Amino acid sequence: MIASLVAAVVALALCCLALLGCCIWLFRRQRQQVEAQAREDAIRDKRIKALGARLDNYLESNVRMGKDLHELSRIVAPLPEKLGQLEQRDPNNFSFSQAAKLVGMGASVDDLTQSCGLSQSEAELMRKLHQARRDTD
Repeated sequence: MIASLVAAVVALALCCLALLGCCIWLFRRQRQQVEAQAREDAIRDKRIKALGARLDNYLESNVRMGKDLHELSRIVAPLPEKLGQLEQRDPNNFSFSQAAKLVGMGASVDDLTQSCGLSQSEAELMRKLHQARRDTD
């Protein structure tokens, strides 16, 4: 009876040692997983920060572009009226209507200055206005 009791105690001690070894192994494994998760979290946080900075730059550039477009719109808006005024300035001179036709056919600024007697800036204005009208159509 004592021998069986000793055998049971030894078996119980061996089970306790096996259980202790398993607990130690699980504890180490858990610690490794926590360290790996911390490294992955640091990488993710760094990536999120970089993406946030890129998004801020993107938003800033969009705001600047919007302001620039608004400024360009403000500058370009009176151009058709100015062209009308230029055309009405000398009703006997048909150079502006001729220039508009030539621009429609693809004439360059130099062609307009030579054939219609327009100044360089007037010819450029005609070309830009025609191009703006074509783009809106």
